[in-house]
Amino acid sequence: MDGRCAVLARVADEPLAGTAPVAPRWVCLEHRGAWPREVAEHPDPAVRAFVARAGAAGWRVLLIRRPGRRGDGASGPTRVYLTHTAPQVARTARLTIAGPSELADVPLPERGAPLPGAPVRDPLLLVCTHGRRDRCCALDGRALAVALAGTGEPDVWECSHLGGHRFAPTALVLPTGYVYGRLDAATAVAVRKAAGAGEVETALCRGRSTWSPAGQVAELAVRAATGLRDADALEVADTAGGAVVDSRDGRRWAVEVHSDEVPAQRPPPVVGRRYRSRRCAPPPSVR
Repeated sequence: MDGRCAVLARVADEPLAGTAPVAPRWVCLEHRGAWPREVAEHPDPAVRAFVARAGAAGWRVLLIRRPGRRGDGASGPTRVYLTHTAPQVARTARLTIAGPSELADVPLPERGAPLPGAPVRDPLLLVCTHGRRDRCCALDGRALAVALAGTGEPDVWECSHLGGHRFAPTALVLPTGYVYGRLDAATAVAVRKAAGAGEVETALCRGRSTWSPAGQVAELAVRAATGLRDADALEVADTAGGAVVDSRDGRRWAVEVHSDEVPAQRPPPVVGRRYRSRRCAPPPSVR
């Protein structure tokens, strides 16, 4: 059997829910050339300084590039996308700068505040192809990104490490912040089309990066129980044993979430956490 972690995780049927990175706000910085092992280790000191400033302000930085085009040695303007992911304020804006030297002037607004730049109307699909972190993303992620580019699907980018390479191919949808795993070309197109309609495709969803792991599991449990697809329909708040999920129509659910330690399906042996919903029902106070 292929010993790659993505293959082993599929065989073990490792659950997807609750495995999205936690990042309510994202900055996507166009990058030409190979990925550094860590974004914070970028060879350009201006990029490293920007990554540090963004992290301190509560933003997570991704490097992005067009599928199949490494662009080594190329030059030209650099695109920067900024995204709020929370319901009701989820939006993306695009700035164009001359180069990394101008990153110091890029503002990083607080949650929900207006974003600088031109509004981006259509969703972005960012496929992790970070081979220096794991070969599953190098092989499966890059194959998916190239396949999508070949179909003419718009606004598809390769991106640096998203986390969860055992679920490769894995991808992030902006502005909603939903993360997916085990995608193929057909399911990736379905995910992006749903996002374009303001909806969530819950199949193969790892969770919304806006929420904690338990909150991600709780939200997906409510969507599974109700069939809700509206991306802005639900707000999530953590509790001691899981999360409370509130719907825009006034309904509320208390979701118990259980987590346990499990050996991750990859060498060397490490321990990860697996999350599962146990109970999804209205809290006693609202029955």
